[in-house]
Amino acid sequence: MPAAEPIIAIRGVTKRFPGVTALDDVTFDVAAGELHAIVGENGAGKSTLMKILAGVITQYEGEILLRGQPYRVAGTRDAEAAGVSIIHQELNLVDDLSAAANIFLGRERRGALGLIDDRSMNHVAGELLGELECHVDPSAPVRHLRVGDQQLVEIAKALSLSADILIMDEPTSALTEAEVARLDRVIARLRQRGTTILYISHKMDEVFRLADHVTVLRDGKLIRTLERSETTPREITHLMVGREIEHTRLDTCRPIGDEVLRVERLSLPTASGDRYRLRDVSFSLRRGEIVGIAGLMGAGRTELLECLFGCSERAPQGTITVAGTPQRFTHPQQAIAAGLAMVSEDRKRLGLFAEMSVGENVTLCALAQATVGGLLSRPREAVLADGAIERLGVKTAGRDAAITSLSGGNQQKAILARWLLTEPRVLLLDDPTRGVDVGAKAELYRLMDRLCHEGLGIVVTSSELPELLTLCDRILVLCEGRLTGEFTRAEATEAAIMEAATATN
Repeated sequence: MPAAEPIIAIRGVTKRFPGVTALDDVTFDVAAGELHAIVGENGAGKSTLMKILAGVITQYEGEILLRGQPYRVAGTRDAEAAGVSIIHQELNLVDDLSAAANIFLGRERRGALGLIDDRSMNHVAGELLGELECHVDPSAPVRHLRVGDQQLVEIAKALSLSADILIMDEPTSALTEAEVARLDRVIARLRQRGTTILYISHKMDEVFRLADHVTVLRDGKLIRTLERSETTPREITHLMVGREIEHTRLDTCRPIGDEVLRVERLSLPTASGDRYRLRDVSFSLRRGEIVGIAGLMGAGRTELLECLFGCSERAPQGTITVAGTPQRFTHPQQAIAAGLAMVSEDRKRLGLFAEMSVGENVTLCALAQATVGGLLSRPREAVLADGAIERLGVKTAGRDAAITSLSGGNQQKAILARWLLTEPRVLLLDDPTRGVDVGAKAELYRLMDRLCHEGLGIVVTSSELPELLTLCDRILVLCEGRLTGEFTRAEATEAAIMEAATATN
């Protein structure tokens, strides 16, 4: 029997930007009802191709056939009308609008006299979020939701369109293991309905758990399309990067120095004051040590780092001691002065200044070092930026390049470079490899190891347990704001950490 006609046929698609070819003669097919994974390092062209399919990018060379018919749309609304919807890698929500208003943005439900029907939208949004097993208040502004919940609102927004072709660009980048399992169940239900899913992920376990076929892109070119059952994670990784990436081995015998941070009975009350986001958390950190913070979404991982950096919504209770000196931070500037630095979990909203260059992003917190007589010296700032960029190996066309032109891994290294210019004692990293490809992850792991050899102490959170097991000398586990487990490198296992993360007492 002849093979069924593909639902999407991509033929010689090429996309050029000034100075770079993002896609170069890409050709492959996607079968109806399958989950087709698109993989490659950051900058391989994955998101560019998905934006073309979703109508975000409309100018390109080549041809796309949708259900056997030529497909070239003028924008996202045309794509949605054709049954194609996308969940972007970077959150694309309006902070001040509710979850329901974001889900129906541009397609608001209206009642009598043409007025927006908030009750109807809240009801339907609640059902969509319920389908994702996500129980946030649909009327709550999304700025009050954690990153993981905001990602689920994005997914609900795409599901509201009833698309039969769904593009998921790193949908689990901010989700915990429990939320990933929840999304897997949603994907299974969508596939039972016949939905075709194009799935971008850097996580090989996801690809090999979910995909029917895997297409590998490298430097904008198609490398191969393979059946998932006929390949291996090792082969796919090799095709992605054009070289073997060995398992990252860090120095497990780093010299551990004096204590640089002590936290005693740290508690964080909620806004109402009747409950606690954190309760009686105590631990210490020494020079050269990496301490990991594990826990499910809502366990208090981000809140703990925010308390340490003086940016929590309410003042925490308890004692924070830095290098032997008790501190009470009410503003991040005080934490920076005491020797702390923090890389937030949401790189786009809380880490990068998109209108600034790479160099300006890097020097932002160290401008006093480039000041002469009260005036900023551009030559001194350039020296600062170039030194920091070289030290961390940021791959960029130069300090004047747009920060948005960098890959996710290099953006993260630029943010790290910024904070290292403040000469911190303690580095707080909140899910630092989120949305970063396998090659860049290995680079960041080696960088963290090197910084510890230079005498920094690092506190790192991650939603990926294998990452914590690779990086950390000790792992602390939070459950509902309480410290429920502490493991040395020798003691830590995924099973033991998950048992502590789900403890009820």
